[in-house]
Amino acid sequence: MKNIAVLDAPSNLGLRPPTPATVPGCAKGPGALRDQGLVERLSARNAGCLTPPRFDTGDWQPGDGVAQAAEIARYSRLLADRIDGIIDAGGWPLVLGGDCSILLGAGVAMRRRAKVDDTAIGLVFLDGHSDFRHPGNAPYVGAAAGEDLALVTGRGQPDLTDIDGLRPYFSTNQVTVLGIRDSDAHRMELAATGISHRTVPELRSAGAIRSAEWAVDELDDVAGFWLHVDVDVLDAAVMPAVDSPDPGGIALGELQQLIEVFSSYEECYGMELTVFDPDYDPDGEYAAVIVDTVVQAMG
Repeated sequence: MKNIAVLDAPSNLGLRPPTPATVPGCAKGPGALRDQGLVERLSARNAGCLTPPRFDTGDWQPGDGVAQAAEIARYSRLLADRIDGIIDAGGWPLVLGGDCSILLGAGVAMRRRAKVDDTAIGLVFLDGHSDFRHPGNAPYVGAAAGEDLALVTGRGQPDLTDIDGLRPYFSTNQVTVLGIRDSDAHRMELAATGISHRTVPELRSAGAIRSAEWAVDELDDVAGFWLHVDVDVLDAAVMPAVDSPDPGGIALGELQQLIEVFSSYEECYGMELTVFDPDYDPDGEYAAVIVDTVVQAMG
């Protein structure tokens, strides 16, 4: 039984403003999930909240690089410290985002541990999008939440890819991706760079349980792995409360099976849950669905 410690990382720094006068609502996600009894139902320890810097893209323009990069880098260091502290105390961190840029904090924490132990730690990336946009394949970058997989594998500006000289946080042959759509623009590039992946139809054809086992087997010579779960991996019909809902995603039962298998591995260092946006869930319906799924998978 894992000693789960729930840590809030309510950062929305990696997203674009929904409108010029608003900020992304996913910073409210951890609170909405806690309101559904997540901590109590998992019999987890409350590891608190790491408050992010204020969301402010200022006068950012295309060509300026990743927006709010300095704030994201600073937050990533602090988040890595908190994740390290939980693991060092014998806990299993369940990090509630926030947007996908919180993966940088987890990546820094995993790379620190790997460097100390002279080993490698991999990444299982469960997401509806590859998040692999970078200066080599796009006219410009800007929103780190759409670029997080590229950043943690060393593609992009050094202030985010090389925090504390740790680039890359994950090597491409030690990353597996599950749940992207067939139409994902970066599928071919993932394969070319050595990142194993299965789209939703491929995952479904093999089955969720076997796909999870395959994903771990594909990690090349690692001591363990971190689990990234973006809830937009779910079909928009069952999870519209995200910033980029898309059809063709997985079902709730498949997500439950995937989390159950991944989290059962002793080598799984922890997990993050990202991109749920309560602004699109005024009645708490989808927060309850997420919590039910996680509790059924891990409870």
